[in-house]
Amino acid sequence: MSDLRLRGIRKSFGAVEVLRGIDLDIAEGEFTVFVGPSGCGKSTLLRMIAGLEDIDDGEVAIAGTRVNEIAPAERGIAMVFQSYALYPHMTVAQNMGFALKMAGQPRKAVDAAVARAAAILQIEPLLERKPRELSGGQRQRVAIGRAIVRKPAVFLFDEPLSNLDAALRVQMRIELSRLHKELGSTMVYVTHDQVEAMTLGDRIAVFNGGRIEQVGAPLELYTRPANQFVAGFLGSPRMNFIRGQALAGGSATMKFEAQGAGLIELPLPPGGRPAGADLVLGVRPEHIGVGRVDEGLAARIELLEHLGDSVIVHAALDSSNEPVALRLSADHGALAAGQRIGLVPQAAHALLFDASGRALALH
Repeated sequence: MSDLRLRGIRKSFGAVEVLRGIDLDIAEGEFTVFVGPSGCGKSTLLRMIAGLEDIDDGEVAIAGTRVNEIAPAERGIAMVFQSYALYPHMTVAQNMGFALKMAGQPRKAVDAAVARAAAILQIEPLLERKPRELSGGQRQRVAIGRAIVRKPAVFLFDEPLSNLDAALRVQMRIELSRLHKELGSTMVYVTHDQVEAMTLGDRIAVFNGGRIEQVGAPLELYTRPANQFVAGFLGSPRMNFIRGQALAGGSATMKFEAQGAGLIELPLPPGGRPAGADLVLGVRPEHIGVGRVDEGLAARIELLEHLGDSVIVHAALDSSNEPVALRLSADHGALAAGQRIGLVPQAAHALLFDASGRALALH
């Protein structure tokens, strides 16, 4: 068993409350990602799980055992940091086996564990090299291998790919996914990169201001966010938020007026919405089409970003000047900066948020 249970976790540094009562269950063998902006408490929570930070209040349990008072080395965890922290005078094999050697393991057992980890990570040819002879991606594999040899109950990763360039990050994401499938271990991964979160996690916990806003599968959080913060944090470009008012519509629909830029028709939320209620329309860039100026919401194009397979259109709504981003196919008809267009959100993919930022059910 290597499940992880967090109950009522709180942490303050002086007068600053960093974690405000975290409750979370992570199942055995699950890959869970903590994601959120800098300073939201995700790395602090990871360090508390590892035993590197004291817990002010609450309980951490690994495999059903409370570990609050248990030393980090005895918790059955292994942590991979953003910094590789390899011993420069040791070979790759010596770096990977150092913890086992210090624990008094016989040489044969250490060599076998290092060989197994090297095979999993496909770094057997590197075992006799020194860290200075390795690339950034190879060094990160060694750091991960150092964790694997310990056969921990839980792997903890604290932004391990931040020091790598874009191409290496993509490669290492693939490697980490493969590693999780091969080992079947419980893994907790901290990142501020929503792309890493969406591509790696079985489940994602979105942090904000010391609290968890929502926990769920990546696609669930992307398509059914609980609030405006989660909706805006996941996705690139981020979800568009357009302020407006609810107007009366048909028996099963309502009209949304975007502050003088136009009207669109949407499904009526359960319980209905009174005419005149202030709402925020949320729609992702890939769910907005381009129409005539008199269709949908009137806007003007400010910038075009050509990405090869697609083009990102940055526009501004008439009257309110609110920014709106669209993702269109590369073969879309000719568009130009300064051109006036109509924005046509797909009602089937639209979201509405109330004044507090809570999502209203539409579908």
